Amino acid sequence: MNSYLIKNALIVNEGKKIAGDLLIRNGRIEKIGGIIERKEAITEIAAENQWLLPGVIDDQVHFREPGLTHKATIYSEAKAAIAGGVTSFMEMPNTVPPAFTHELLEAKYAIGKESSLANFSFYMGTSGNNLEEVLKTNERKQDICGVKIFMGSSTGNLLVDDPLVLERIFQGSELLIATHCEEERMIKANLAALKERKAVLEPSDHPVIRDAAACFESSFKAIQLAKKHDARLHILHITSAKELQLFGNMLPLEDKRITAEVCVHHLHFTANDYARLGNQIKCNPAIKSTENKTALWEALLDDRLDVIATDHAPHTWEEKSGSYEQAHAGLPLIQHGLPLMLDYVSAGKISIEKVVEKMSHAVATCFQIRDRGFIREWYFADVILVNPNESFTVSPSNILYKCGWSPFEGQRFGSKVTHTFVNGRLVYGKNGFDESVKGMRLQFNR
Repeated sequence: MNSYLIKNALIVNEGKKIAGDLLIRNGRIEKIGGIIERKEAITEIAAENQWLLPGVIDDQVHFREPGLTHKATIYSEAKAAIAGGVTSFMEMPNTVPPAFTHELLEAKYAIGKESSLANFSFYMGTSGNNLEEVLKTNERKQDICGVKIFMGSSTGNLLVDDPLVLERIFQGSELLIATHCEEERMIKANLAALKERKAVLEPSDHPVIRDAAACFESSFKAIQLAKKHDARLHILHITSAKELQLFGNMLPLEDKRITAEVCVHHLHFTANDYARLGNQIKCNPAIKSTENKTALWEALLDDRLDVIATDHAPHTWEEKSGSYEQAHAGLPLIQHGLPLMLDYVSAGKISIEKVVEKMSHAVATCFQIRDRGFIREWYFADVILVNPNESFTVSPSNILYKCGWSPFEGQRFGSKVTHTFVNGRLVYGKNGFDESVKGMRLQFNR
């Protein structure tokens, strides 16, 4: 294994900033802070005026493999993740075929092992008729991140809205249950009502169809089920002020049984941006009005919202073009999520310590990830160096997503990830990528 000595960095970790060095050896963090003397041949990296952060852990991505590889692959999107400072990801089951069995789930893990530069985990998918497979995850709590339920915004067997099926999953699952919460019945009613008034729908109609009431109804239902069965519930991509009434901040994160996630695009865009970006920002749940964005920021800063993710969901440009009703929902975001949040640090909206907490520490705590998410001695050396004064502009030449586009194209970010270490190896730096060693399957302390 390679060894590295990172010199003179500003280490941001567990609510503190400390100036000093970091020693990486045999894939782990061996020593933190102060002046560390080099005693043998070792690669030394000068990090003056740079932040040393734990790598981002993204708990919600869609890398499309298998079956939808014209959009993305685990290889392509993990590479983009690494360039954006994301060292570990958890990927969703809505591929083709969906990950409804352990055989199909393990096939995805095999792809990750062969091709992902980042560390990885994959959710078990739920349908109306795979309860037995879902409950088999109870025997594998230490190597599967969670169970995913689409309680709205999906089709076919991926949509689980049968009350009896939901009851049995919440009652029987011992793993974290991650939910997409939108009430499908209300969405359909909103769509029908809007079509009676308008001949042609537009992107700006998306938050009218997928409104806050539909999100609240579904989130409330999930929370009631979780409380009834004492299930471990994690509600993904909260988007509305109304839903935030359901969450509190009184308990330490490690004691919470119900947690919530917010995504970078819901913290950044508002319904006003449909006029400029149209279908590019069509996603489920929808980007909503400005007052919802304001409420999300307040809840993030007071800890009602526990983690920040991207919900990276690439589609080809052709799939995003054309009419609103035909355009696919989802945005490619994983390469630019951290730079976006660092711009908010520069603007004084959030501290760098809070960004690290919500994108690294809290994800590790929420999912009970083993030996990752913090800069601690003998933890895996998943760390990144960021130059807070090196800007870059998003362009087709530096977008690494297979789909080749970004809603941030043309935007200048003020900070840049310069080095990404995964399991103690420098996977990304000024000389490009080292693809000789792949990431590891995440393990969980359950």
